[in-house]
Amino acid sequence: MQHAEGFARGIDPAHEQTLHGMFFAQADRFGSDALLHARDGKGWTDVTWAEVADKARRLAAALTSLGIRPGDRVMLVSENRPEWMIAELGILAAGAIAVPTYVTNTSSDHGHVLADSGAAAAIVSTEALARRLLPAVARTSTCRHVIAMDAIPLSQAQMAELHHWDHLLVAQTPVEPHEGARGDTAVLIYTSGTGGAPKGVMLSHGAILSNCADALHLFRNCGFGREVFLSFLPLSHSYEHMAGQFLPIAIGGEVYYASGLDSLAQDMADARPTVMTAVPRLFEVLNARIAAGVDRARPLQRKLFARAVAIGRKRIEAPETLTFLERLIDPVLGLLVRRKVRGRFGGRLRFMVSGGAPLNYEVGLAFAAMGLRILQGYGQTESAPVISCNPPEKIRLKTVGPPFRDVEVRIAEDGEICVRGELVMQGYWNNPEATTAAIRDGWLHTGDIGEFDDDGYLRITDRKKDIIVNSGGDNVSPQRVEGFLTLEPEIHQAMVHGDRRPHLVAVIVPEEAPARAWAGNNGHGDDVPFEDLCADTAFHAHMAEVIKRVNEGLSPIERVRRFILSPDPFTVDNGQMTPTMKLRRHVLEEKYGERLEALYR
Repeated sequence: MQHAEGFARGIDPAHEQTLHGMFFAQADRFGSDALLHARDGKGWTDVTWAEVADKARRLAAALTSLGIRPGDRVMLVSENRPEWMIAELGILAAGAIAVPTYVTNTSSDHGHVLADSGAAAAIVSTEALARRLLPAVARTSTCRHVIAMDAIPLSQAQMAELHHWDHLLVAQTPVEPHEGARGDTAVLIYTSGTGGAPKGVMLSHGAILSNCADALHLFRNCGFGREVFLSFLPLSHSYEHMAGQFLPIAIGGEVYYASGLDSLAQDMADARPTVMTAVPRLFEVLNARIAAGVDRARPLQRKLFARAVAIGRKRIEAPETLTFLERLIDPVLGLLVRRKVRGRFGGRLRFMVSGGAPLNYEVGLAFAAMGLRILQGYGQTESAPVISCNPPEKIRLKTVGPPFRDVEVRIAEDGEICVRGELVMQGYWNNPEATTAAIRDGWLHTGDIGEFDDDGYLRITDRKKDIIVNSGGDNVSPQRVEGFLTLEPEIHQAMVHGDRRPHLVAVIVPEEAPARAWAGNNGHGDDVPFEDLCADTAFHAHMAEVIKRVNEGLSPIERVRRFILSPDPFTVDNGQMTPTMKLRRHVLEEKYGERLEALYR
């Protein structure tokens, strides 16, 4: 067995053939050590490496007994919990392909994934999630078995082949895992549907193992030992799937599963993580909570905090400008202020890794000023997912760091970032046209525009595709949302906005005839200027009901939370539309930018 350089418990994923093979090799080393931790009604429960290995082998045997064969797809619908890791390892150990899905999926979403992937079985955690999954299963012809982690009444199954997790595993004898090869497909991760139906990204064992190996190389100088990860993002997200599950396995670490945003502060205090991966939205929330706490503090505490932040920012951005007095009091502020802030994160956090969406520089700088390092990275599901990341010893907050060791990155003539290496997906499942468009001559075309600085750090400057990536890392198609909005008779045109933001806002141009009809029915004269009507509070409330009606048919990340009304239509003549009647988003953002930004406050 070859161990990762600089890691007392690490294994080198570059020399492993499969993800489950890497796990079982580590489980043989650390059998009685705790691997997973999750809350139950009494507190935290611990699950050892040996227990995970035993149950994964039993599940592999169970799946085989149900007729699942190597290459078959098995859908996984669950919140983050120990059974998730057991389920995926069991699927892989049976030689099958895991199909992780979001717990927020509707029954229709599940139906698409089941039909597209041809999944032969599905594993679901709770009765609530099963209520959305089972109707979709009933509409498919391929999914023959459903395994429920929690007890689900048979009357709700709507099908004959429902199996209870505990009963199924107890009845099996653990089997040796399927040997497999590095180039075998390990998972299908469905994208969030940026321009139509979600596509299944085919990732090989080697793609994810390569990503793990390069992450270990990035951290080689950290002297890691038994690291503790706090898993917060959904494991169906490609970022958490690698960095929150398989990377801890490679390191030989432990994973605590966070219960949710409301309990995150207590989870961090209990777990005392050393590493945490998250999307920018979480850092924004945590930063806001810190600021709110400071606002409630006594005047002296507020003054000390402000002083600590100011000196911390200067130390990062312009250390040569620090005065003698600032250098003298900085360590004192570290003890009085920064240590308390770090204590809210458990007190032993080495760093946090941000990915999935661009990190706001000011948020990253605020954390760094408090002595909490955030390493911003870059990637996408199609690259397993990390392409580049800032190294802990040399962070540049305005960049996404240098490319991983085994990743080739080039900038095309039009500025697009192109990527080549083992991390690149095998393609989109059952979609050769989309695959050909994304991968050309072995290079993955990311759709992002970027450039390198003089030290080889990558900076993302734009997006080639009109896709909104919110601060939670979710992809949203603005055209899809705008299409639903303009289906309403009261809405003439719409432009949604929300890149790097927590939610969507919009510019709405009302349809004039329905607007004037509303005005006539609500005490306004027929000749009221349209611009005055758009500024009317009651009419805004009326349009809010229209938006609410649209939102009911959209997913949570697609819903428009706030909006402004404009009487001025988007036209070719005013430069807000192209000759082919497409929105010139940059022009509209220049015109309405300040008003849109105010909607987020």
